[in-house]
Amino acid sequence: MKIHYTLLLAGVCLMGVHSAIAVDMAQGAALAKTHNCLACHAIDKKMVGPAYQDVAKKYKGDKEAVNTLVSKVKAGGKGVWGPIPMPANSPKVSDADIKTLVEWVLAN
Repeated sequence: MKIHYTLLLAGVCLMGVHSAIAVDMAQGAALAKTHNCLACHAIDKKMVGPAYQDVAKKYKGDKEAVNTLVSKVKAGGKGVWGPIPMPANSPKVSDADIKTLVEWVLAN
């Protein structure tokens, strides 16, 4: 009986985690649209900037990825993904939105 209860509890917890991730993914997608990130980026193909899936792959396992990318998105950058620079997004985009966007990109 304890095993069944434990498995049921674990399942409920996992459903809660999955729901939280889905909400974050929806919020990230909405922010990307709101802040015009999708004018230069796509999830699965290179446009002006890299595909979000390529960014996620490059930084997979990097414990500093969120901090690194938040800094790059805030200040802008050039040369990592090609010659076309990404303009600075701060202060136009809030720090909280930038962090959410970066976490969303890394989850793709």
